[in-house]
Amino acid sequence: MQTQCLKVTGMSCSGCAETVTGALKAVNGVTEVDVSLDAGRAVVQYDEKRTAPGDLKSAIEAAGYGVSKTATVGPRSEGCCCGGKVAGGSA
Repeated sequence: MQTQCLKVTGMSCSGCAETVTGALKAVNGVTEVDVSLDAGRAVVQYDEKRTAPGDLKSAIEAAGYGVSKTATVGPRSEGCCCGGKVAGGSA
């Protein structure tokens, strides 16, 4: 499993965050999604054998939002590109 932190642009309400969450959950191989409207970020856990970071970005863009920065963090990482903590901290 990999964790991807994406800086999402264009979200302005909780409905936006729900739309981004749904778009990411629909990607094959995604197991967990945490979208924060306040932080403007999405932290996504996914099976790297079934999907790739580009697929996550494409799903967000297809939902009508932008992605300004991404970083892949290891399964035991405590941090994220967005300055937030990765849920769980371990695989």
